[in-house]
Amino acid sequence: MKKLLVFGIVFILVLNAFGQSPEVQIVFDITSPDEGVHQSAIRHVTMMSEAYPKSEFELVLYSSSINMALKEKSSVSDALVGLLKKENISMVVCEMTLKRHEIDKEDLIEGISTVPDGILEIIQKQKEGWGYIKESK
Repeated sequence: MKKLLVFGIVFILVLNAFGQSPEVQIVFDITSPDEGVHQSAIRHVTMMSEAYPKSEFELVLYSSSINMALKEKSSVSDALVGLLKKENISMVVCEMTLKRHEIDKEDLIEGISTVPDGILEIIQKQKEGWGYIKESK
């Protein structure tokens, strides 16, 4: 009986260890103006953040993807607002892109931050060991 109890405890511990989701850190590179790409990125981050709740995710927007982050132009603004309420998800926009398109930071959806350079942000994250996903068509 004692051996059976010990086996049961060990079995439960092993199942629990393998059943837990691994922690990951992933940066998403988004440059496309395509709304389908924006929707796909939101879907990916949503599913991954639910599957790996102890992980970190960052979306980096630059170049032609800027409309995704704008209050008045984003086709995914409602979904973004919901995502950005999660502590393990962040979204940043390249300040050089804002400058090139003559956009003020106040035009961004609430919760979106800026970084001086989107490409350098991605490179830095990769140097820190973050995984990389390019969202494209």
